[in-house]
Amino acid sequence: MVLNTPVEQPSKETILSVLKAADRIRRHFTEILKPCGLTLQQFNVLRILRGAGPQGLPTLEVGERMIEKTPGVTRLLDRLEEKGLVSRERCHEDRRQQLCTRTQAALDLLAELDEPIVQGDRDTLANLTAQEENELKDLTSRILR
Repeated sequence: MVLNTPVEQPSKETILSVLKAADRIRRHFTEILKPCGLTLQQFNVLRILRGAGPQGLPTLEVGERMIEKTPGVTRLLDRLEEKGLVSRERCHEDRRQQLCTRTQAALDLLAELDEPIVQGDRDTLANLTAQEENELKDLTSRILR
């Protein structure tokens, strides 16, 4: 099988560009979170739980809302609980479910990270105009359908 045929090449270049951009973005935000001892996935969980409010979310719903799907949501929550950033308790209506909530320590940490993350967003997209940002958002949304 020939891999570099003219028909395949533009698609390959597009996919490689998207993957390289995603890797650069991931590495950039990993560096922002490193001093706080958080991974991108842990940060994503904390943001999900902050958005859920004080009532929290069931473990499975946290997993469904994650940017990067992972089968190890329970282990991820275990680590966050060990750090004092998440608490879990059995759901009163359905004892099979665990409700996950963010702690005050998580809210404090997220508040500290808000500005560095916003700046990271700006830095990541600095080479794009506002129109190009919107176009990129629209194009990637179409890929995700």
